[in-house]
Amino acid sequence: MDPFAALGDPVRRDLVARLASGPARVVDLTADHAISRPAISRHLRVLTEAGLVEAEDRGRERHYRLRYDGLAALAEWLVALGAPRVPRPPVAESAFDGLELEVRRTGRERRATTTPSPLQEDTA
Repeated sequence: MDPFAALGDPVRRDLVARLASGPARVVDLTADHAISRPAISRHLRVLTEAGLVEAEDRGRERHYRLRYDGLAALAEWLVALGAPRVPRPPVAESAFDGLELEVRRTGRERRATTTPSPLQEDTA
């Protein structure tokens, strides 16, 4: 399917915009819309056929992610119109979620393994 035709529907454009912030499950994508889960799945199937998103099975769940290479035809068309090329961020925003979790875990471990200083013992 043609990516331009796939993006002709406002719900599919909304799904692509949501997936630009990181992978999501169908149930998460459904929560953002007032339509059923099967309807969201049909929209995701159209986007998959157009090469704009891809699905990854993780256990019983399917996680959808945006395929930036699928947007190449759109980007080329915009450039041909004279629009400046928009650079893709070097790191996906979803990668920072894992980093934040690691920083918190490391901080908890450090607090648990450090012994209180003499000043801390006196004030306690």
